[in-house]
Amino acid sequence: MTPVRLALVPGEPAGVGPELCVRLAQRPRDHALTAFADARTLRAAAEALSLPLHLLGPDETSTRPGELALVDVPNAVLPAFGQPDPRNAAAVIGALRDAAQGCLDGRFDGVVTGPVHKAVINEGGIAYTGTTELLADQAGCDVVMMLANEVVRVALVTTHLPLREVADAITAPALERTLRITHDALRRDFGIAEPVVAVLGLNPHAGEAGHLGREEIDIVEPTLAALRERGMRLVGPLPADTAFLPAKLRGFDAVVAMYHDQGLPVLKFSGFERAVNLTLGLPYPRVAVDHGTALELAGKGSADPSSLFAAADTCARMAQARIQTSRPPSA
Repeated sequence: MTPVRLALVPGEPAGVGPELCVRLAQRPRDHALTAFADARTLRAAAEALSLPLHLLGPDETSTRPGELALVDVPNAVLPAFGQPDPRNAAAVIGALRDAAQGCLDGRFDGVVTGPVHKAVINEGGIAYTGTTELLADQAGCDVVMMLANEVVRVALVTTHLPLREVADAITAPALERTLRITHDALRRDFGIAEPVVAVLGLNPHAGEAGHLGREEIDIVEPTLAALRERGMRLVGPLPADTAFLPAKLRGFDAVVAMYHDQGLPVLKFSGFERAVNLTLGLPYPRVAVDHGTALELAGKGSADPSSLFAAADTCARMAQARIQTSRPPSA
């Protein structure tokens, strides 16, 4: 079977991303990796770690440990470990765009991304709010942020909003869009034929029949009822303080939380090291690490590669699931 082809983007070149990619390249794998990165930066990371790294041409394919195909995206300057330079912002964004375009063109089956430094990119003169938004704009589609580990998958209706703005952002169209994209992704990317999705309420105790807020009655319950009529298996609205109990989680394929800190603290407590960030709704799988650039660890060899390993493994499984579900049924 032909291995799935994943594009790999290290992210901020002065952070831990390049050395995590070097560590990833050492693993035996059943998928092919092509890095979109600066060759000098990867070699400097490999030297700092005392690990072998043989860079192949962009059209070569290898699943052998220590080898990594490369599309060279040169940095303006060779960064020092832990010292990001805004002059490299264009290369960071260019690598993300080029890797994503490779997926859109069908040359790659998915993209794995390392951590970027938002402030440094903006200091470099590039207006940037996040990779999720960048990829959604490039592909021209609506997306949903999901974080996942081996315990739970959590998708978000709202992401990075001040808490006082969250209630106004919980609308029927926003909730329907999130549930539709999440449901479709569970079927297409995870191979779950009839996913069961738990939906949290916004208010404590899911509003307690309107005594603690009416969002559940006025917005959430009617939206869930309408989507159930369309065949979705939705449970809720559930009180957030008990929805994550292990006995309940075993019955759900994903949980949809109304806001960032309603769902993600539980996920990160249950397994931060292996957590990954997924962008659902793109025409290809995109999986990112769930940590930052860790500038203070860069070049020291002490950064934990578990999240990047999990991101690559997850992306490969999602890509393979898409390939399987896109094949016509056998006669």
